[in-house]
Amino acid sequence: MISKLFVTGLLGCICVMPVWSQHRKVLGIEELFSLADANSKSLKVHQLAVDEAVQAIKVAKNDRLPSVEASLSFSYIGDGWMSDRDFSNGMKADMPHWGNNFAFKATQAIYTGGAVSTGIEISELQKKMAEAELDNDKQNVRFMLVGHYLDLFQLNNQKRIYEKNIEQTRLLIAEIQATFEQGTALKSDITRYELQLKNLELGLTNVINSMRILNRQLVTTIGLDADTEILPDTALLAVEIEKRSELHWQNERNSAPVMRMADLNVSMNERQQDLARAGRRPVIGLVAANNFDGPILIEVPPLNKNFNYWYVGVNVTYKFDSLFKNNKKLKKACLGTLKAQENRRLAEEQLSNGINAAYINLEEAYTRLDTKEKNVQLAHENYEVVHSRYLNGLSLVTDMLDASNIQLSSELELSNAQVGILYQYFMLKKTVGTL
Repeated sequence: MISKLFVTGLLGCICVMPVWSQHRKVLGIEELFSLADANSKSLKVHQLAVDEAVQAIKVAKNDRLPSVEASLSFSYIGDGWMSDRDFSNGMKADMPHWGNNFAFKATQAIYTGGAVSTGIEISELQKKMAEAELDNDKQNVRFMLVGHYLDLFQLNNQKRIYEKNIEQTRLLIAEIQATFEQGTALKSDITRYELQLKNLELGLTNVINSMRILNRQLVTTIGLDADTEILPDTALLAVEIEKRSELHWQNERNSAPVMRMADLNVSMNERQQDLARAGRRPVIGLVAANNFDGPILIEVPPLNKNFNYWYVGVNVTYKFDSLFKNNKKLKKACLGTLKAQENRRLAEEQLSNGINAAYINLEEAYTRLDTKEKNVQLAHENYEVVHSRYLNGLSLVTDMLDASNIQLSSELELSNAQVGILYQYFMLKKTVGTL
């Protein structure tokens, strides 16, 4: 039977002849991922965030370098005025009118209570967080694309099934037409199958339009021309699916991006605690300075001369208000750490449940495939029997319609079941972050 030969061939290959695009491109899963990594706008945004975090580390390390500053100024000094303390006996005081100042100062922090090193550690953790967010977004983008890809693969299957069923229905209409001319069939039999043909053609149109929509979403995401038509790899159903226990998948959850982000969030909050503690410690640094001023105005009368002096020493700074201010900051940081730890436990619980659900769904998908394969076999056998009985006048046209619909439905469900296994497998890999 034509349909039986077709379904046998369908399980191994797909062949479509689209009419909406100018360029056709066979694309495998790995090539799809490579193009997405290179061209996805979402991933580019996260990559820029990583680059920004790398630069932030360099900025944080600058706090280890000495601080050097210099200033230069020229000024016009007006005449002074002196008087008694009760503002009587006022008199003008001549002043040198042109003033200059040059100051140079260098400081090097040698102890900050851990504030500088903690700030650098926080910047490094922020970089790792940006990388984890990039990996997580990469998993999301890949899973979205593989979902569209599998849908497109499935629609290609459905398109082929509809086309073969349309061909089969046309042949059947021709057979019924011949029996009608011989007076052994009714006109209503032809009408019913012509209606069936129209419904099949409408179903085919819906499938083609869905393919066009999915194709556009895929090509725009991976950076191909809008008029490119993606043809799924014919070897997709031959993808080797790793047979692993649920325990194996559960053991991989700690490397998932969501868990890495949760761990990094805990570490960042712990560093905030260290930063709050550093605020309660003194800051010690070396200082060296040179000043060149003129005129000397601290003398009376002023001296119209330049005066240069320099010094080196140790500078110790302690903020006494930190004794009562930083306690609140430290308490806030401790609460933030506790919150991050709870969020991590929640993320681990949700991830474990997600792995369990994905694993069970994958096992169910295998069972569903076995059932659908058997259904297709029975549907073909039923169609052949009913078709033979109809041609011999032993069954009604409604029986033929039922057999035809059952056959179409079983073939579509088998196609869905085949793709469903891949979808659940990729879902499991995405859940643990290895897609």
